[in-house]
Amino acid sequence: MARTRAPQGFDRVRAIATSLPGVEEGTSWGVPSLKLRGRLLACMASHKSAEPGTLVVRIGFDQRDAMIADDPGTYYLQPHYESYECVLVRLARIRRDALADLMHAGWRFVDRTAPKRRAVRPRATRR
Repeated sequence: MARTRAPQGFDRVRAIATSLPGVEEGTSWGVPSLKLRGRLLACMASHKSAEPGTLVVRIGFDQRDAMIADDPGTYYLQPHYESYECVLVRLARIRRDALADLMHAGWRFVDRTAPKRRAVRPRATRR
């Protein structure tokens, strides 16, 4: 099976994200993605409303709004993505240190919102 070449720029994202605990490569909606224990962390935007070379990163609404207000040339949003806790990132515009900070923030967000596993109780022994 031939491996699809990831869009240019995603290699930077992959290098940063796969250094974080529990992050694995995958695909989502037919595009390269990164997942934290099976939950989406980031992927290349696949919706037609996103600009080419756009990365989608899971992040909370408040942080997303602050990022867009602070640097609308790098971070943006399209109506399709408004109801999702994510931000759109122009990969050609983001500095490596900012991308690393964003991936760490996304990792913390996904980890914090993941359903917590319940501790397995030992079975009571019969006497």
